Amino acid sequence: MVNVVESTKMGLSNATIQIKNPKLPELEAVEIEALADTGTVHMCIPPPIQTQLQLDSIDEKEVTLADGSRKFVPYVGPIELRYQNRVGFTGAVVMGDQPLLGAIAMEDMDLIVISKTRQVIVNPDSPHVASSIAK
Repeated sequence: MVNVVESTKMGLSNATIQIKNPKLPELEAVEIEALADTGTVHMCIPPPIQTQLQLDSIDEKEVTLADGSRKFVPYVGPIELRYQNRVGFTGAVVMGDQPLLGAIAMEDMDLIVISKTRQVIVNPDSPHVASSIAK
């Protein structure tokens, strides 16, 4: 159902994840291939995914792009994420043409990126349940 997909592009890690709108449980989950980007804070989804999941815009965020420019984009949520034996909830900025799995969602689900193999895996130190620090 959910698996790791290795990218054919050097240095890029992708993960096939399921996302859904928990406010509308009757809607089917959507399986997407997301670029796991530890340098991106938020999850990013393209506008067609926002439309498909009927995610309401709840705010705007100002984002800084790779070229240093800044722009305002819609912020939507909540989004339920499923990857292997992990479940998480996050918001997402709506932009671009490829989903990005950012650091907040990866931390929430206790996922790590293995750069040598370009795989996204559950933390081997806590393989059965997501672990977090709360102090």
